[in-house]
Amino acid sequence: MICGSMFSGKTEELIRRLKRARIANLKVEIFKPGIDVRYDEVQIVSHDANAIQSTPIDNSQKILLLAQDVDVVGIDEAQFFDDQIVHVCQELANRGARVIVAGLDMDYLGQPFGQMPALLAIADYITKLHAICVECGSIASFSYRTVAGDAQILLGEKEEYKPLCRKHYYEKMNPK
Repeated sequence: MICGSMFSGKTEELIRRLKRARIANLKVEIFKPGIDVRYDEVQIVSHDANAIQSTPIDNSQKILLLAQDVDVVGIDEAQFFDDQIVHVCQELANRGARVIVAGLDMDYLGQPFGQMPALLAIADYITKLHAICVECGSIASFSYRTVAGDAQILLGEKEEYKPLCRKHYYEKMNPK
């Protein structure tokens, strides 16, 4: 598992690990949620514009069908997948595949996001990455939403979110 806030480098790290698996001549399959078309409809693209080919899907069960006889499975933006993603990851790992999953651990309200808590609980290894607070330069763990709206899912970029440390996040969420 690779988790953290927006702009922490989760997708960058996922791409790095998947490219290394390919260099090792391992059979790799990569998936992303079909709703994530921010940078590309098919590729996984980091904020730094690094990219790797993937298969967009709308149902996590499809991963089991498409990832047969593979060595490594990469899954980006896991928080957007349905509740079967946990079972899918367990099944793949039980088959002997290395499963590398990236996603936001918290939503814009600082609450656990989607199936990420369950995925983190079953993970063999967890890497938590941090962004840099745009207010003070400290380590940022929170994705502060800068636009109005209360829907949990709002695909966005630097115009809609900014990384904040705990102190500045709570100051913004609880103005005096």
